Amino acid sequence: MSQIATFSPEQDVLRFSGCLTLARIGDLAERLRAYDGQVSKLDLSDVVRMDTVGAWIVQRFAAEHEAAIEGLSDDGRHLLTQVQNADQPVAMRPAHIGGFSRVLGEIGDAVMITLRTMLGLLGFLGATVLAFGTLIRHPSRFRFNATVMRFEVVGVSALGIIGLMSFLIGIVIAQQGAVQLRQFGAEVFTINLVGRLTLRELGVLMTAIMVAGRSGSAFAAQLGTMKLTEEIDAMRTIGVSPMEALVVPRTLAVVMMMPLLAFYSSLIAIIGGGLLSWVSLDIPPVTFIQRIREVVPITDLFICLIKAPVFGAIIAIAGCFQGMMVESDSEQVGIRTTAAVVQAIFLVIVLDAFFAMFFTWVGWV
Repeated sequence: MSQIATFSPEQDVLRFSGCLTLARIGDLAERLRAYDGQVSKLDLSDVVRMDTVGAWIVQRFAAEHEAAIEGLSDDGRHLLTQVQNADQPVAMRPAHIGGFSRVLGEIGDAVMITLRTMLGLLGFLGATVLAFGTLIRHPSRFRFNATVMRFEVVGVSALGIIGLMSFLIGIVIAQQGAVQLRQFGAEVFTINLVGRLTLRELGVLMTAIMVAGRSGSAFAAQLGTMKLTEEIDAMRTIGVSPMEALVVPRTLAVVMMMPLLAFYSSLIAIIGGGLLSWVSLDIPPVTFIQRIREVVPITDLFICLIKAPVFGAIIAIAGCFQGMMVESDSEQVGIRTTAAVVQAIFLVIVLDAFFAMFFTWVGWV
């Protein structure tokens, strides 16, 4: 049986023996606290075993008496070093920080997080492009079934909610436009407002927001859960690239479905605006359609179809990137899912503003 921890004074040296462990340490701490002799050196060469509790007792006694510690093995010396580094005073209350300094610090933290996130997104975009390039060189590695399944999840399953949202938005635009234009006796220009606003801007923008809320969040949650359950690590172990197997099908599905969804959304919004114009302004559907054909240029449709795949790529990459960033626990899944939706919507709106200025500059107004 292991010996109880003891010590014996020899001149100004305390020689320890036995086991300096929690189970065998006994009342060593009380006896050391009561010891009042002169000590310049602690000899631990006869110690059989020592754990963190024993190392902490010895270290505190040596620090109080300014004594040197000798006779330790390499493992014991490493343990004592770790205990010494951890034995630091802890403030019971955090230091007071002024309001201005705290706000400034939070702003600085937010800026640094934003910069790191943008760099991460750019890096993830590059990795996605490389994965696409690899699949182009090796078409047999492309996962057709997974991509088709994402077509259904991203596109077909979203038709109902996107159609309802677009129909209501078309009604709201027509109603508000008619109220304002009635003051000038120009209710007929409500058709211009509905046609151009929905096809050029709101159709694709609201579709992107809905897809970000549905598919972007789903991508982040799915990949985050797979990261927690180590499925992604298992894929790497067996030689399957997660970028090719998980990210590329999702990105390709959103990029290909977004133009169709945007056109569908714009069309439903125009139908909603036409219905309200028929009911509220007594504009027959035939007149409404003829007027739409006259006032809406084909460039508006081109703008819608150009912006849609770009928005889709941003949504898919933001969702997959945040999902792959999940690390420690299930709470991270919720945090990253929220971040994916917020980042996707923010980037979509920023890009929409850029597209608006660009197309105005090239003359597509």
